[in-house]
Amino acid sequence: MLRINRFTKTYGNKVAVDNLNLHIAPGEIFGFIGHNGAGKTTTLKACCGILQFDQGEITVCGHSIRKEPLACKQSLAYIPDNPDLYEFLTGLQYLSFVADIYGISKADRQAGIQKYGGLLGMTDDLSLPISQYSHGMKQKVAVMSALIHRPKLILMDEPFVGLDPLASHQLKNVMAQHCAAGGAIFFSTHVLEVAEKLCHKVAIIKNGKLVAAGPMEEVRGNASLEEVFLELEGQPS
Repeated sequence: MLRINRFTKTYGNKVAVDNLNLHIAPGEIFGFIGHNGAGKTTTLKACCGILQFDQGEITVCGHSIRKEPLACKQSLAYIPDNPDLYEFLTGLQYLSFVADIYGISKADRQAGIQKYGGLLGMTDDLSLPISQYSHGMKQKVAVMSALIHRPKLILMDEPFVGLDPLASHQLKNVMAQHCAAGGAIFFSTHVLEVAEKLCHKVAIIKNGKLVAAGPMEEVRGNASLEEVFLELEGQPS
C-alpha cells in the first residue's frame, strides 16, 4: 500500500530524515512515533506529495509519488495536525467541494456525510461557517473530508489532537473499520497509550533516523511502549 525506500530529506545542511525504509501493508494501522522535530511530519508530507525530497522513492499502491503524483493522490487522504480549511464555507459546502474534486456521486457523498457526521457528532453543525468552528470541530471536518472519497491509504499527523473523548473513541472505531475493509493507515502520534492499543505495527524515529520498527508486540516486548520509547530516547522511565 505504502512503501518508503531509502527516503532522505534535507533542509540546507540539516538532515531531517535519513535513509528511512518502511512498508505499510493493506489492513494495517501503522503508528509513527518520535519527539518533536524527529522527522514525522516531514515524512508524512513527502508521502502525500506536499514535500519534494532528495533521495529515495515513495510509492502508493504501486505508483511513484515523484513520477505519478496524481495517481497517488487519488488513492490517499492526508489529515494534517492543524487543518487549514476554507473558513468562508460551511462544513457541508467544504465536504461537497472535496467530493466534487474526487468525483463522488451525490448519493455516495450524502451517505458518507450522514454516516461520519453522525459518528463524529457534527451533523447539526455542518450548516455553520467553518470560521465559527473550534479546533476540534475543524479536525472532525478534516477527518470527514478524508473519509468521504473512500481512500485506500490515510495519512494522519496527530489526528487525536483537539478531539473530545467521544470523538476520539469514534475515530478509533472508524480507523479500525477502514483497515478491516482492506485500507491502511499511517499516522503520527504523541499519545503512546493510543498507539499501543490501536496499532498493528509501529516505527520509532529519532533525529531523522529509524531506531525501531515492526509489529507492536515485537517492538514493545515485555515492556510498555512508553518504556521502550523513553529508553530509545535515552530518558529514565
